Amino acid sequence: MTKSLYATMTARPGQKDTLQGLLTDLATHVRGEPGCERFVVYTLAENPDLFHVEETYKDDAAFAAHMATEHGKTFNKAIENLVEGGGSTVVFLNHIA
Repeated sequence: MTKSLYATMTARPGQKDTLQGLLTDLATHVRGEPGCERFVVYTLAENPDLFHVEETYKDDAAFAAHMATEHGKTFNKAIENLVEGGGSTVVFLNHIA
């Protein structure tokens, strides 16, 4: 069964462009992971400082592999001072239809 989630993060004042660049780079790496089925980055139309990332992985093992990647660890460390709260908020989803 696939593993789906979304993550949100809000850039601190003046950090939107830096965060966007890091997310763009991360997307390239994550989409290359064998278990990644979807990794799409958005900003909210009414608040371009708020980023929304939709992710789907083939299964729990693929998600675990994703979490263990060096590019993921590097990204999470890099955003500590760039986003409100020091990291993203992650919400796991259950597919029903």
